[in-house]
This record gives sequence, C-alpha cells and structure tokens, in this order.
Amino acid sequence: MQTEKISETTKGVYIIAATPFTDSGELDLESTDSLTDFYLEKGVTGFTILGMMGEAPKLTEEETLTVMDRVLKRIDGRVPVVVGVSHASNRHVERLSKTAMDQGAAGVMVAPAANLKTDEQVYNYYATVARLLGPDIPICLQDFPQVTGVHMSVAVILKLIDDFPQIVMLKHEDFPGMRKLSEVREQSTAAARRRISILVGNGGLFLPQEMLRGADGAMTGFAYPEMLVQSCALFDQDRGEEAEDLFNLYLPLLRHEFQYGLGLALRKETLKRRGAIRSAYVRRPGPVLNATDMAELGRLIERQDRLLRERGL
Repeated sequence: MQTEKISETTKGVYIIAATPFTDSGELDLESTDSLTDFYLEKGVTGFTILGMMGEAPKLTEEETLTVMDRVLKRIDGRVPVVVGVSHASNRHVERLSKTAMDQGAAGVMVAPAANLKTDEQVYNYYATVARLLGPDIPICLQDFPQVTGVHMSVAVILKLIDDFPQIVMLKHEDFPGMRKLSEVREQSTAAARRRISILVGNGGLFLPQEMLRGADGAMTGFAYPEMLVQSCALFDQDRGEEAEDLFNLYLPLLRHEFQYGLGLALRKETLKRRGAIRSAYVRRPGPVLNATDMAELGRLIERQDRLLRERGL
C-alpha cells in the first residue's frame, strides 16, 4: 500500500527504527514486527528505517532488502516510511531507492559520501544523486558530520534546495548546530526561498530549543518515543512551556542514552526492557554493556518512572 510521500510540509516524529538481532547476531524478524508495533502504538508520525542507528552499514544487501520488505509490509501504509539509502556507490543508492519507492516508501534519506571536503564536492555529490533518482523520489538530506566527517554549509544546503525540488527535507544533526538551523530558516525567509521540512536528530537532546528555532519535529530514536510525540504535539499547539516541562522529565535518561559509543546499546537495552524487542544485541563491531552500565540504566529508568507517576503521567 502506497502512503503519501514526504514533502516540504512534513512534520511530527519520524522514529529512527532500530534493527533487532538475536543474541547470536542474526536478524530477528519477529522482533522487527514487535518493534514496529511498539512504535506505532506510541503514536509516531512516521518511520525512518535503515539509518545509521539502524546499523544499516552492518547489513548485507539481502538483509537490507529483507528488513525493508518486512517493515513496509507490517506498517501497510498506516504511516509514511523513509528509507535510509546511504552508500559509497551511487548505483547502490539508485537501486535501493527505486526498490524502496516501488514497495511503498514515502521517500529516501541520503547522507553524503565520506571525504567530501568542499561545498562544491558536497553539492556535486547530491546533484548527481538527485539526477539519478529523478524528480519523483523525495529526498531527505542527512546532515550528520559527527559520523560522516562531512560539513554541509548553510550555503550549499540552500543551493541544493533551490536547484532540486525533490529535496524536501533536512535531517538536522550537526552538533552543535542550532545556529545552522536558524540560519537556514532566516536566509530562506529573507530570499523568499522554498521552505523545506526540518526534522532534528541527536537523540532529541535539544528538541525544545530546535522547535523554537523553526524545526518541524524530530527524526531520532529515543527509546521513549511517546515523549517526542507528545512534546512535538504540544509545540504544534503553541503550548511550548508544557512541552518543555514534559521533555525535562525525560532529560536525564535521554542525555544518558545519547552517549557516543555506548548509546545504541543503551537504547536497545531500554527497548528490550520495555518489551519491544527480545534481544539488545548490537551487531559487531559495536558496544557491549557491562554490569555497571546495566545497573546504572536500571536506576535511571526507575527514577524516571517514579517522577512520571508522581505527576500522574
């Protein structure tokens, strides 16, 4: 079933879905189903699958296609799905993008190839991808220099927006990057430029500030997606103070989960404790929690649960 494609007006929470594995490191398709159901039950607006948090670089091509097919069929058009297609080979990006769209995806997310050093190189990379994919496949630019090592300037982002109408979304994940978000919005307004959707990442760590600077929602994988959903909905209703109060209740756990190097293991362990997946296995090479890490996470979860109960939440 084909859902509506992502567009410049897309807003809300597009959860970055984890990829569940068994304790031996094989794909766990039953947990893929239960995790998909979990995210839907928490009210997410859409999904982003096969992203960096989804451990896409560790999947074989066959596994990639298996996960994509499983999730799209499970969702069955109920919400839009963006598929991460980043790869060193443009031909792989093209093939996976067209396969995803044929199977009902709402758009694709593309991070820049490694080792792009100048604005011209970044522009030419995305221009090539946009021409390969054509005008009918909506593209989300993934700006995540902490992982890609590629800096995308405001100038090159705006030039890409001007030149390629199929670029409809920016996943804003520079760090620190809130000033960049403001500059994209301010310079677009000043030049009467097409306004695109901006969804923010980095675990949602700066969500209130980013929403106030013009973000349209979140594209991240915090293990309590209901907080992201509720906070974004409150901002959308001009109830920013309530949104920030709610966000602050979850902030200690969100900040803890955001740790570089360990965050994915913490997130998967939390999803396991919430009953969404059967195993917290992170495919190697990847982080492994020790006994102290596990106890620390448990204490933070207990504190958060207590605070939410005390406030009737």
